[in-house]
Amino acid sequence: MASLTLTNVVKHYGSGKQIVPVIHGVNAEIRDGEFIVIVGPSGCGKSTLLRMVAGLEEITGGTIAIGERVVNNLEPARRDIAMVFQNYALYPHMSVFDNMAYGLKIAKVAKDEIKARVDKAAKILELGHLLERKPRQLSGGQRQRVAMGRAIVRQPQVFLFDEPLSNLDAKLRAQTRIEIQKLHRELGITSLFVTHDQVEAMTLAQRMIVMNAGNMEQFGTPEEVYHTPASTFVASFIGSPPMNLLNHAPGAQTGTTLGIRPEHLDITADGGWAVQVETVELLGAERLVYGRVGDEQLIVRIEEGAPAPQPGDTIHVTPRAHRLHTFDAGTGKRL
Repeated sequence: MASLTLTNVVKHYGSGKQIVPVIHGVNAEIRDGEFIVIVGPSGCGKSTLLRMVAGLEEITGGTIAIGERVVNNLEPARRDIAMVFQNYALYPHMSVFDNMAYGLKIAKVAKDEIKARVDKAAKILELGHLLERKPRQLSGGQRQRVAMGRAIVRQPQVFLFDEPLSNLDAKLRAQTRIEIQKLHRELGITSLFVTHDQVEAMTLAQRMIVMNAGNMEQFGTPEEVYHTPASTFVASFIGSPPMNLLNHAPGAQTGTTLGIRPEHLDITADGGWAVQVETVELLGAERLVYGRVGDEQLIVRIEEGAPAPQPGDTIHVTPRAHRLHTFDAGTGKRL
């Protein structure tokens, strides 16, 4: 196992007047054994960043170090990493055992050692009874576990996961998230996990990197990112539903954007902000009230059992003062 250090990592495509910058100087100190999630919307540079760590993309500037070793110019095979991709990339003609063992055979690891490693990984991933099957005989979730098993047996210093759950249905995604958490607790290997799914990021990460258009907007624990977002982008991307962002909220200073999460607004008999209710969404144990304060949209979350307003009603809500967030309206940065 090893730490992972990114120092002013930059990526450009093209040259001269055709240069297209895609990663704008990322700095991150990832501790030995940490599980880090890189999250952001499509096209934000998260997979490019991961591929640079893997050695599948050259970096334009900066350094990447695994442990004490700068790996900028090392081939992927020499970086002591293992990668799990979105597509399982299993050999269809090989058994589960042979798929998991293939990399070790190529590396000329002794047969007894290969069997011991595969058996251990299969036990961790509950694949022991499937070792003789071919990939076509497995479910999507089982194939993904085989892909993870193939990475585990290599005993790398760093695991890299590139949206590995994207091809699974919602139930399997939730189940596999739990398996990945168990896997990390057992192995303790430094891990980078890329996803566009903020729920996945919040549930898996010890710390998370939020990317936006090639920039690292914030690096912190899920609690820090959720409760103290560094920018309006983070505030709107993390959280479902997202934080309310108001440029013309009653009492707000000119040039600022006021942020408040839907669960931090209390419905009151009068006073506060007058909200024109447009629609109410039932989500089992809670309801989301969508309305407007002036010309700006506001979402209010109310718990099951609380009286629900109807479309067309006017309600009054009071923001909890200690839960208000203030951002610069021009830059979007937290004040």
